[in-house]
Amino acid sequence: MAPTKASQFSDAALKHRLELASKKSGFALLLTNARVFGITCFACIGGLLYGYNQGVFSGVLTMTSFNNHMGDYTTDQTKKGWLTSILELGAWTGTLYSGFLAEIISRKYAIIVNTCIFIIGVIVQCTAVQSGHNGILGGRFIVGMGVGSLSMIVPMYVAECAPPEVRGLLISVQQFAIEFGIMISFWIDYGTNYIGGTGETQSEAAWLVPLCLQLFPALVLLTGMIFMPFTPRWLVHHGREGEARRTLAKLRSMPEDHELIELEFLEIKAQSLFEKRTVEAKFPHLAKLTAWNTVKLQFVSIASLFKTMPMFRRVIVATVTMFFQQWTGINAVLYYAPQIFGALGLSSNTTSLLATGVVGIVMLLATIPSMLYIDRMGRKPALAIGALGMGLCHFIIAVIFARNENKWETEQASAWACIVMVWLFVAWFGFSWGPCAWIVVAEVWPLSARPYGIALGASSNWMNNFIVGQVTPDMITGISYGTFILFGILITMGGGFIWFFTPETSKLTLEEMDIVFGSSGVAVADQERMRKINEEIGLDERVRGLTERSASASGIEKEGTKHIVDEKASE
Repeated sequence: MAPTKASQFSDAALKHRLELASKKSGFALLLTNARVFGITCFACIGGLLYGYNQGVFSGVLTMTSFNNHMGDYTTDQTKKGWLTSILELGAWTGTLYSGFLAEIISRKYAIIVNTCIFIIGVIVQCTAVQSGHNGILGGRFIVGMGVGSLSMIVPMYVAECAPPEVRGLLISVQQFAIEFGIMISFWIDYGTNYIGGTGETQSEAAWLVPLCLQLFPALVLLTGMIFMPFTPRWLVHHGREGEARRTLAKLRSMPEDHELIELEFLEIKAQSLFEKRTVEAKFPHLAKLTAWNTVKLQFVSIASLFKTMPMFRRVIVATVTMFFQQWTGINAVLYYAPQIFGALGLSSNTTSLLATGVVGIVMLLATIPSMLYIDRMGRKPALAIGALGMGLCHFIIAVIFARNENKWETEQASAWACIVMVWLFVAWFGFSWGPCAWIVVAEVWPLSARPYGIALGASSNWMNNFIVGQVTPDMITGISYGTFILFGILITMGGGFIWFFTPETSKLTLEEMDIVFGSSGVAVADQERMRKINEEIGLDERVRGLTERSASASGIEKEGTKHIVDEKASE
């Protein structure tokens, strides 16, 4: 028997939405719907804050005035690592509370709360002129909490508000905005490095301005969220169905009684009932939707992922994939790029900052083809080829570094060859492990475990991010070119892990994913639960009516309809 569809949405429902969307392209649909366009801009701001924080500190660390201000926190390599990585420790903390905060007070208010946390962290950093290094350390940890939580809640909010026809576009824009934030942080560092000169006369504004500039997009995000709606899914889940229907109609610019509004509303209601009944079946003592039960449910559900071997295999895939993503060395490059370029022979801080700016541009551009072609190419080939490409770049850098470590001034060609290899490394990452690792982590879970599995993968990502940021300065100083050898070996091992132990998740149904991981029956049970809910709330009956009217109007047979829908969905 062939596996059933992995989604609760029917071909008929999908066809009607696609017929409506076919009148306009994705961007035209955004432009004609002010609220959806506002959500798109909002997604870009959330990603911008995340990406900006990933990159801004690399340039600040090399500025003379900042080094004078921080004392041994920029000369002692261990303290420098702590100074950089404490943001990731804060972000890891943010991932721990983001799920139940978004569920208890809503996605909207959770974003507002975390934006306020972010702003407080920035203000603490900006007062470091008086408070010294403790202000930077404390501020970065608080900013990290906001960034870590926003990195999970913002895409959730956007996905739950966006029309199905442009949901993928909006999430892709979010990823693109992260890379854009990294890029502009590098170039802002390059520009402010000249304030007061690049030597001992350099003004403290050189490093304060890049840090303070974070306040502007954060305030825009905070102000914009006040006027944004709650998500229809959260409203339905908390028994506010009338408000959910009105909100959905506003978001789609349609009357409340439009058949597509009713159809999408029923789909949202079905998903909400599915989640509640899954909790009732697995954790009956937590079925009541209270704040404390929601808090406990996050941890109990994650713990349950370790209780069966098939589910534990999924845990291994998610957490180890994120381990290797961070140990590619990408964030070592992002955090310490100017110092790495200095070690590779660039003679001045200004030149190394310029080379760092190119890193941001290269990674941004390399992300575009991945967004366009990853579904055609598949996850495994992209990740495996990307791993080999990054590993090769690391090994070439190590060889050139070992041969020319003490004679860069006379071997400028070798120095620039190393720098080009760093740029190629970043391009490989932007094409492969940057977006694809997150896709794999999202796809390997059955529907009932997906929120908790993704949270576990995000937790692994931020914790390894913290470790890499902590140890990289000591590695660069202590083992020199051995740093690149270590990263090269680890990412090559990561490619092997993907190729031999991780299944191809592209285009697999949930049932097929169960077979791959040896947990046949989990997704089947999910599908049966969803089928009963669809029948109970009348979604199946409404879909049958739409199918009959569509067939009557167009004369298209069932198989022809399925072919058109599949083709449109593929596009």
